[in-house]
Amino acid sequence: MYAPLNRFEKIIFDLLSVGLVLFYSFSALLRPAATQYHRGIYVIITYVLCFLLYKSKNSLFRKVDYLLILLSIITCGYWIANFEAINYRAGAETFIDSIIAVIGVILGIEVARRVIGGVFVIIGFLLIIYGVYGPYAPELFAHPGDSFTGLCITIFYKNDGVFGIMANVLATYVLLFVLFGAFLEKSGAQKFFIDFPLAAVGHRTGGPAKVAVIASALFGSISGSAIANTVSTGAFTIPLMKKAGFRPHIAGAIEPAASIGGMFMPPIMGAGGFIMAELTGLPYSRIMLVAVFPAFIYFFSVFVMVHYEAKAYNIIGDKFHTSAKRILQKEWYYTLPLILITLIMLAGYSAGFAAVIGIISCLSVSWVKKDTAIGLKDFIEASRAGAENSLKIGATVGVIGIIIAVLTFSGLVLTFADIVIQLAAGKLFLTILLIAAASLVLGMGVPVTAAYLITAVVAVPALTHLGVNELASHMIVYWLSQDSNITPPVCIAAFAGATIAQANMWKTAFASFKFAKFLYLAPFLFGYVPGFSLQGDLFDIVKAFIIIAAGTYVYAYFLSGFWWHKIKQKA
Repeated sequence: MYAPLNRFEKIIFDLLSVGLVLFYSFSALLRPAATQYHRGIYVIITYVLCFLLYKSKNSLFRKVDYLLILLSIITCGYWIANFEAINYRAGAETFIDSIIAVIGVILGIEVARRVIGGVFVIIGFLLIIYGVYGPYAPELFAHPGDSFTGLCITIFYKNDGVFGIMANVLATYVLLFVLFGAFLEKSGAQKFFIDFPLAAVGHRTGGPAKVAVIASALFGSISGSAIANTVSTGAFTIPLMKKAGFRPHIAGAIEPAASIGGMFMPPIMGAGGFIMAELTGLPYSRIMLVAVFPAFIYFFSVFVMVHYEAKAYNIIGDKFHTSAKRILQKEWYYTLPLILITLIMLAGYSAGFAAVIGIISCLSVSWVKKDTAIGLKDFIEASRAGAENSLKIGATVGVIGIIIAVLTFSGLVLTFADIVIQLAAGKLFLTILLIAAASLVLGMGVPVTAAYLITAVVAVPALTHLGVNELASHMIVYWLSQDSNITPPVCIAAFAGATIAQANMWKTAFASFKFAKFLYLAPFLFGYVPGFSLQGDLFDIVKAFIIIAAGTYVYAYFLSGFWWHKIKQKA
């Protein structure tokens, strides 16, 4: 999408992209920026980049885009410049305050419409209508309401709104880790992440599919998107699986099923882990530790299923031209950035600090080989790629601000918990099923990270009320928020896999749904097995891990259908 921009627009885009890298690296490494600059600059640049990149189709409306860019700078700049004054006169806002707030809210909706699509915008509009006409809602959902202008002031200026938790998490963690992923890819690491598993297991039963699982785990640990993971690793692994003998829809299904696991795999876990740290107040290192075993078990379940899928059809891969040991000996240094940021976070340093050190380590690693050395041009390209990759989630900040602000303002956050508990008759099993249904529906029109944040705000209180640990409650919601990637009817990652595989969309979607089935088992384990989230003494945790690992093997074997295939062969 960058290519069609004119020369002047490309220069602006690159300058802002490099500016993001430098400003937020400086803020994380040396001197933290004040709240208004830390959040405000991120929102300004994100809006400007969105209006530059997701442009109108004709020249007349392109001029409107420039006007929207100017208004973005004015409104967000006004919030930054008057941050303390606005907080001081809260409840007595001036006419200018009100106008800026209304324009700022509308701009956030338009950014989301451009980048995400109409469904997300409809949700935002419905929440605004609910916020204004609260007194006319059914008794269970009724609240005092406010004027449209008053509601916009709440959304744009208050801590729960546009510049609230989502803006803070995106500016503090997500942006830097998306940039880290772009720099790691630029350093040449992506080739290692594919070549190493290809040499290690590519020649075994179902080798190419196992390569997809391992490569997705490696690349997914630094990727912030299951779809990006599917497209990037799938471009290589899906044709490889088809060539080995996997049916097209199966090849297209395995990659997205494996790619989702990257969202659970430390050290990065998409953006959800950072939001989880913000909401729970726990150090990110704790969240990483809790996430490690469930992530490995998820990949183990997919690995077992693809093994028996391959065994049923006698699919064996080709031997790679170089041994895994040789590749590791020659290119082990590509693992250093991941190891480094993990150790830094486990040592108690902030995730933002670790991400910046990770970016610096990527620059260093790239110079091991002359052909991958990141010079000034490559630095700009990596900054540009990282900034562009961040826009899909960054564009949600305005509408997320609307949703969270209205949910808090109306008191629906507390009411929703009561409603869920009543519907589930106080049963945890039914509560998890209701949350799964809600997150699936929400995920049809909202990016999965946004779906997690919205669902967590309203669903975690219901789970904690039923006795689930707070972190385990967040893990339940986070795992379930990923289901819309591979669960029909809206399963974008599965459709992306089908496109690469040139397979039937729906056959691929349902096959991907099958391979990713541990996604639905894990939330119940978090809810019912305290050891799964590291609660309890060491003996209880180890016992839980052993039983879950053995149970997952049986679960995956059963779902693979290999046993039924053997019965049919004997019949």
